[in-house]
Amino acid sequence: MEPEAPVLVIVLGPTAVGKSRVAVDLALRFGGEVISGDSIQVYRGFDLGTDKPSAEARRGVAHHLIDVVGPEVQFTAADFVREALAAAEGIAGRGRLPIVAGGTGLYLKALCDGLFPGPGRDPALRASLEAEAREKGLEALFRRLEAVDPEYARKIRGRDRIRIIRALEVHAATGRPISEHFRATESPVKGRTVVRLGLRLEREEINRRIDARVDRMFERGLVDEVRGLLERGVPETAPPFRALGYSHVLRHLRGEIGRDEAAALTKIDTHHYAKRQMTWFRKMAGVVWFSPDDGRALVEHVQNQLQ
Repeated sequence: MEPEAPVLVIVLGPTAVGKSRVAVDLALRFGGEVISGDSIQVYRGFDLGTDKPSAEARRGVAHHLIDVVGPEVQFTAADFVREALAAAEGIAGRGRLPIVAGGTGLYLKALCDGLFPGPGRDPALRASLEAEAREKGLEALFRRLEAVDPEYARKIRGRDRIRIIRALEVHAATGRPISEHFRATESPVKGRTVVRLGLRLEREEINRRIDARVDRMFERGLVDEVRGLLERGVPETAPPFRALGYSHVLRHLRGEIGRDEAAALTKIDTHHYAKRQMTWFRKMAGVVWFSPDDGRALVEHVQNQLQ
């Protein structure tokens, strides 16, 4: 039986949980293609630190949104949504199943829930609000927010400086409360059947896998990869150099820390990142959780959604 609506499968979860492997397994089982939902795998030349799936790991399955931009480009969530939807349309047009695999929570939220339709940042207006917060106190700004947007004020803490200033910035720029802008947000995948598969393991097992992955990255030549990128003229300020692993390797190459310390700090940072990812993903609606090693349950769930 043909599905009633176009289907999009999303495989999400913390780093090192096994998203790429599961996505390829499902693609082979259901005739699909994989769309990377990783914010750094889009960059050419940044391979080991992002754990890009090798040709062997891809097992003949077509992958999209890997190696699509140079390191000088700031690839945004809006860019991801546009390119991911285009890839999904092409995949579905070939009669195949699009499968997004990634752990960049902002990208997946933007794809599922939509991007904030309000105005961008206004540096001058924001600077004015920051100055007012310093002079009069943040409480005064929060009281103003309560007056112009009580709905949003109830949702945030009175000490949440970033959100208070952003909400007042949006109101000043548009004359409309930020809560009204949020209500106008529309999902880019509206009308699709979206199957959200969450992968999770015990914290100790995730940390063990992270440590093993970081060791492999360094053993396979992460330091040489970064050195080569710098020699080819990629500046240290390039967006992908801010990613986990790369920042500490840069410190190592500057002589600030040793190789072993760079690896150890990468492990610690990645442990924290995995924890933040799970906090983010637990808040996402419609996610059904599985062990990455329970292939049968994953296949049965997807099969049921396709019927």
